[in-house]
Amino acid sequence: MKVHFIAVGGSAMHNLAIALHKKGYQVTGSDDEIFEPSKGRLMKYDLLPPQTGWDENKIHDGLDAVILGMHAKEDNPELQKAKQLKLKIYSYPEFLYEQSKNKNRIVIGGSHGKTTITSMILHVLQFHDINTDYMVGAQLDGFEVMVKLSDDAPHILLEGDEYLSSPIDRRPKFHLYKPNIALISGIAWDHINVFPTFENYLEQFRIFIEKIENYGKLIYCEADDVVKELCKKNTRKDICHLPYNLPDYTTKNGTTHINLYDNLYPLMVFGEHNLLNISGAMTVCKQLGVTEDMFLEAISSFKGASNRLQMLAKNKSVVVFKDFAHAPSKLKATIQAVKSQFPRRRLIAFIELHTYSSLSKNFLNQYAGTMELADEAIVFYNPLAIELKRLPFISPEMIYDAFGKENLKIFSDPQKLKEEIMKQKQKNAAFLLMTSANFGNLDIQEIANDLIK
Repeated sequence: MKVHFIAVGGSAMHNLAIALHKKGYQVTGSDDEIFEPSKGRLMKYDLLPPQTGWDENKIHDGLDAVILGMHAKEDNPELQKAKQLKLKIYSYPEFLYEQSKNKNRIVIGGSHGKTTITSMILHVLQFHDINTDYMVGAQLDGFEVMVKLSDDAPHILLEGDEYLSSPIDRRPKFHLYKPNIALISGIAWDHINVFPTFENYLEQFRIFIEKIENYGKLIYCEADDVVKELCKKNTRKDICHLPYNLPDYTTKNGTTHINLYDNLYPLMVFGEHNLLNISGAMTVCKQLGVTEDMFLEAISSFKGASNRLQMLAKNKSVVVFKDFAHAPSKLKATIQAVKSQFPRRRLIAFIELHTYSSLSKNFLNQYAGTMELADEAIVFYNPLAIELKRLPFISPEMIYDAFGKENLKIFSDPQKLKEEIMKQKQKNAAFLLMTSANFGNLDIQEIANDLIK
């Protein structure tokens, strides 16, 4: 097959392009900007476009499919040409479904935890040599690219994002996968530019449940009240409901262990949110023939997904973590995890407000109480990001009032933020740097190294 990618540089798009190339497809692509690691990976497989920008000459009637990324606009010249030629245009989740119609589809959904749970399952299945296709949104140790498509794998594991599929397909991605096994990890309002009310956001998960194939399985986190209520209200009699909760665990000498039948299994990750993720992942793996002891043997070597509570540096008395946390529920859970793991250390927490939701005036109050457990709480935001997203002005006072954290410090200048970080340098401390961006292009790794010197 001959396939062209419009916006090939996206995190999922470039991985899918490489997966199809490995499968023997003829793949071309375009984008107006491509950054690392997408650029290097595409170059390795000779898939990097020779020039950036859009070129309608790449669209021709010899193409079997065009895959459209969310980064492209509706007036994209390549998209217009594809429509004119009446070519088959897919969003990447739509194309993944086409590739997996005859497989057992396992879809991991939720406002938080879905990347980590998907990564945990994939780690365990690889550990036990269980052949599985997959798509996951974060880089994992031992995996070069994060999409695999084959003809022989009986299962496909998909991270089920609730955001829109493409500029011309306004359905949430996870509505397109039609799972045989579905998991919902947690629900907390997000993406308010697309889902303006919580009820509207919640409705997407109701639809996700309705999309489960006949006689499928719904695995859900019973510790999340919203998820629990949603799933218990579901009236489908043909699907099997499998709730999960916190496993029995203990922490010894800074290491968390899961206790199963009086056997202790050490973990490389920590925090109740990760323990819930492990419980969800184990419930999924049991449906695939992996026993509990097989699962725990494998999960002991799981180091975490990229940017998910990633340790950047440490010495005997200081540890520095980076985390992708940006939504209120993620922020609160991550702070709680680090505080519980290092209860005798001073916790200094930095959060960058960067997403459309987090920079929206009407959403800010969702952050109330999220940083209460931090000994020092610092918020960074870039006014330029607000301008680029065409959002109403927000002031430091509005942020302060929304968080409701006494002595909260707020910065909008990256260099002043860096000075504040270094001013907080001290012994017996845990630093937590949380962002879905990069704190105004600061070198986070360099800062982490300086904090432990």
